[in-house]
Amino acid sequence: MRTLPGREPRRPIPVLALAATTLALSACISGDDPPVGDHAARPQAEAPTVAYPVGTGPDPVLPAPETSTVPVVEIAPAVGWPKDGMPVPAEGFAVTAFARDLDHPRQLLVLPNGDVLVAEANKPETDDTPGAKRMAMNAVQKRAGAGVPSADRISLLRDVDGDGVADERHVFLSGLTSPYGMALVGDMLYIANADALVRVPYAPGATTSGAAPEKVANLPAGRNHHWTKALVASADGSRLYVGVGSNSNIAENGMEEEVDRAAVLEVDPATGAVRNYASGLRNPTALALNPRDGSLWAVVNERDELGHDLVPDYLTSVREGAFYGWPYSYFGQHVDARVQPQDAALVAKAIAPDYGLGSHVAPLGLAFHAAGGVPERYANGAFIGLHGSWNRQPKVGYTVVFVPFADGRPAGPMETVLGGFVNDDGDAQGRPVGVAVDARGGVLVADDVGNAVWRLTAAPATAPAPVQ
Repeated sequence: MRTLPGREPRRPIPVLALAATTLALSACISGDDPPVGDHAARPQAEAPTVAYPVGTGPDPVLPAPETSTVPVVEIAPAVGWPKDGMPVPAEGFAVTAFARDLDHPRQLLVLPNGDVLVAEANKPETDDTPGAKRMAMNAVQKRAGAGVPSADRISLLRDVDGDGVADERHVFLSGLTSPYGMALVGDMLYIANADALVRVPYAPGATTSGAAPEKVANLPAGRNHHWTKALVASADGSRLYVGVGSNSNIAENGMEEEVDRAAVLEVDPATGAVRNYASGLRNPTALALNPRDGSLWAVVNERDELGHDLVPDYLTSVREGAFYGWPYSYFGQHVDARVQPQDAALVAKAIAPDYGLGSHVAPLGLAFHAAGGVPERYANGAFIGLHGSWNRQPKVGYTVVFVPFADGRPAGPMETVLGGFVNDDGDAQGRPVGVAVDARGGVLVADDVGNAVWRLTAAPATAPAPVQ
């Protein structure tokens, strides 16, 4: 891990600075420029010696931390897609609208018969009265498209004729509490609500569930700074893994509010027993098994307010018992001096993630691809939905990217495969969230601002021109 030379980290922002912070945040500063391409970073004192932009790759360049009294706010205001508008695929790909007119779609699950479940949800209401800074942040998020009520349902989409467009839509289950992650194990569908893991029976081909959800285990809720709960089942279905985000940026609410948070929890579905599987992961927003070897991977949103190019969000394997740094350090053992008191023993155990995705890109979707449906060179690797930054200049993310793999590890720079979510005026027509691979190898992308699910496939082969 390389750290660029620079000034020493400053001390934490004084509490009295919150007034200025609130004014700046509530103003919802927004530039007109679209996100920079390929996650390009600002020039640094030292250029990377490999073909990875700053903050990305297996050994990312990390600049010196920067703090300021007033945090940077640079959002892409949510406007939605114009009629028949859609994102732009990279060369070799084609995109179609698998479904439109959804209600804040977040995560996707492809069922064995090819049906697609989509969780339509937003953050739950809480009884806590937010402080001035949180209220200002809520205003920013609302303008960025996250301020809509939660539909609290799971819809089922069915492509009857196999043309890549859903012909049927059914409400599979409603009355949930901000549902997010989903996993099917045998004849049981597991759903990670914001406050609990629940399940309902599933019969192949069913379009609705007539059962009331049964609670399997409670999940950390309360203040719920990060409400999303990612979910994946082990290959044999004997364990479920739940990603739980922190209740703060850097534990400013106290570590007593972070019990079993910033972690991946392991749940025994037979007994409901919960244990901490891996910790120090600030906000693990999506989980997936690599089909090549069955290993567990996550994408993680890292901390804010250390500068435009700190701290990189990342893709990493999730190892049992491992500690990944939060809140005391980042990307291994780089100490965050704002966190007091420190825990030197834990920092000494902190391991670096496998792959930096760039700072503030906000990865929310992760799916591994095995083969078929996409251009051949994209058949072994991970597709990742980058929701996009709100606190960096210039904006980054707002794309779907691909990270190639070899021998079970990331093996090259990531590539943008689906873009155009931000228009020339700097407004967000859409924002990618969950990613899944369908029964025919197409890559499905949930878009919570565009209220759509897009389907990315290999472009049709072009017939050769006739010989004259």
